[in-house]
Amino acid sequence: MPWVRPYVRSDGTPVRGHSRWAPGARRELTIFGVVALAVVGLGNGNGSAGGERVPRPQSTVQYPIRFDDVPAARVSKPRPTVSYPIRWER
Repeated sequence: MPWVRPYVRSDGTPVRGHSRWAPGARRELTIFGVVALAVVGLGNGNGSAGGERVPRPQSTVQYPIRFDDVPAARVSKPRPTVSYPIRWER
């Protein structure tokens, strides 16, 4: 964008310095913006290049998870981590 220096009009009105769009720049920027939005809009599609839908993988997990080969005796119970009593304020 070119910079226009301050000047005084022929009728005596002072004009401050300002920047100004080059001729045709607004139209070019508008065209660029429309093309960029079209590219982003078309690029985020769900289909593939061949036009066929790509299947999404299905979950095979069943909850709750149980390990059948682990004996129940190996499951440890939580133990306290300190040997002294912790006194809480009441």
